[in-house]
Amino acid sequence: MIEVSRFWRDPALPFVEARLVGDGRQVCYTAHSHASFSIGVITGGRSTYLTGDARHEVAVGTTVLMNPGVVHTCNPLQGEPWSYLMLFVDLPWLQARGFELPAATLSTSTALYGRLLDLFAGLLDSEALDKAERLATFFAELPGYLEGGAARHPQSHPRLEMAAAFIRTHRLDPLTLEDICAAAGLSRAYLIRAFGKRFGLSPHAYLLDQRVQHARAQLRAGRAIAEVALEAGFADQAHLQRAFKRHLATTPGRYRNA
Repeated sequence: MIEVSRFWRDPALPFVEARLVGDGRQVCYTAHSHASFSIGVITGGRSTYLTGDARHEVAVGTTVLMNPGVVHTCNPLQGEPWSYLMLFVDLPWLQARGFELPAATLSTSTALYGRLLDLFAGLLDSEALDKAERLATFFAELPGYLEGGAARHPQSHPRLEMAAAFIRTHRLDPLTLEDICAAAGLSRAYLIRAFGKRFGLSPHAYLLDQRVQHARAQLRAGRAIAEVALEAGFADQAHLQRAFKRHLATTPGRYRNA
């Protein structure tokens, strides 16, 4: 029987997390982002990969890359079966090793694909003792597999950036659209129209995504779901559960206990 999905963590490596999905038809997402740098491989079938304003069809042999904060989705292609492995790595750990975020969002390099599969095998091997070294070596080598150099950031709009920063800073507060408009000095109509074009999510959806990211970090540390739900600005545990499942295709309980 195919294992639908599971998370992997190692207490000795608190800066990294992996996810193994055996049946991607049962693990579907709404548009969302991650606080971490994410990289993964398609191990079976095909799927659609939307990142920024680009849409790709990805299949076995493809490596996908997602920089922190970039809104994306990766879902089944017309109900076809597919599977994948994903690695989520905390940005501070990478930055401490001089890693620069890549511009590439996908790669069809067979060498990179094989190298990443080897890395996953090493991480999942309970007998391996050099996992941190393997990770550091892989990320030191990663730029050599990619084209395009360091990430290019979209043209900035200071007031929109201010609005997004205000949401991130106050994501645990009971924010209203008027609060965001006042902080950024923007009209309601302009904020709604321009924010979605710049960040790929409406201000409300961006706030919800930030709250789910906060909940994810707290649940990963083993905190109680009900406590995290209230802290993150959700009405109750059920509200968190609905949002968490849409963003991460799993429940808070299953994620915390992974």
